[in-house]
Amino acid sequence: MLMTHVEPPLADLLEFIAQDGCSDTQFDQLALRLFAYQYGANPAYRSFCQRRGATPRRVTTWSDIPPVPIDAFKAMELRCEPPRPDERVFMTSGTTRADMRGRHFHPHLEVYDLSMTRHFAQRFMQGVQRLPMGILFPDETAMPNSSLAHYLALAKSTFGTANSRYFMTPQGMDLQALWQTLEQAEGEGRPYALLGASFSFVHVIDALRREGRRFRLPAGSRILDTGGYKKQSRELPLEAFYAELSELLGVPRTLCINMYGMTELSTQFYDDGNATLPSVKSGPHWIRSRLVDPVTGQNVPQGERGILAHCDLGNFNSVTTILTEDVGAPAEGGFLLLGRAEGAQAKGCSLAVEEFLRSSAPRTCAGSKPATCPAWPRTRSAGTRHPSRATASNWRSRCPSCRRRRCRRWRSACAPPAPSI
Repeated sequence: MLMTHVEPPLADLLEFIAQDGCSDTQFDQLALRLFAYQYGANPAYRSFCQRRGATPRRVTTWSDIPPVPIDAFKAMELRCEPPRPDERVFMTSGTTRADMRGRHFHPHLEVYDLSMTRHFAQRFMQGVQRLPMGILFPDETAMPNSSLAHYLALAKSTFGTANSRYFMTPQGMDLQALWQTLEQAEGEGRPYALLGASFSFVHVIDALRREGRRFRLPAGSRILDTGGYKKQSRELPLEAFYAELSELLGVPRTLCINMYGMTELSTQFYDDGNATLPSVKSGPHWIRSRLVDPVTGQNVPQGERGILAHCDLGNFNSVTTILTEDVGAPAEGGFLLLGRAEGAQAKGCSLAVEEFLRSSAPRTCAGSKPATCPAWPRTRSAGTRHPSRATASNWRSRCPSCRRRRCRRWRSACAPPAPSI
């Protein structure tokens, strides 16, 4: 894998995240610097951008950067820096096969960590320095490649009090310990925070109903859920989910906060509670979002639904701009998250993945121009034969990759499978 020796603008990126807000011009300046760096350091991404007509000279604003479909993280290594023994690799969930899971490489985890803590402090802690926290998810030892496990560990270590703890064990959730902790919080009148996957809260709801329990957590208590159900629990409509949480735990829906994030991002989105559904999601100043047609990557007409594309400056080592498979709608101050793409939109997402893999694959030669064949030297001695065929005439009449006759120019159908880069 060919990589440049240009260094990413890490110091400037960390300073940018640490500052309070930015102008559109400041965001564009750093986005374009990162695009130029990734364009130069990642050959597959460069090929994709060239096919879209996007080069550092032509891209003038963050919204011009072509979004990469998230399934590309499963097909290849999207990275600019070479592997390091101390890098962290976050993997998507959904399968036990590591080669079928999306991978996001973080050679400098301080960017991810600063991105998380800066925004978490604002949106979840809301001015509170520390809270006792209960984590309804496995720890990093159990799930070392989970971005959510790292996110929750960071929340606990940075914002939790000394008595914060995990309630997930190898045998499942320790419900009795959870009930005792919540009873203690009620008795002491101290606010408590529960954080975890959405499906974990469904199990808590079911257990509380089954045992006839309910709590009234003190004022200032809050809940953070994320990730959806992932077939790990029964599915609840959002209205029922937040109504049950509020009723059974005594936390107002304005403090039942949902975090929207993904392995392929280094930054998270939050809402301001779920008293009204669907809630408006928004991010910090170092990420921007738009609604696009998944096939063209272009913005949908104003006011229409589209597939969410995010430009996350925290993604310095992979690609800043990704194309999700989530449907969104515009909203004041952010966007509405409407669920996964279906029907024509889902097909469009699949086509976008195919186009990325096709355009990022190395081009094979034209059969009629042997001097440009990558499998054969540009200068060769007279009388030598092309390795794919016994005679020069056969070579000229067949593509050396796909063996098709009359492959007179490069076609996507003649390209070999995309390699890992």
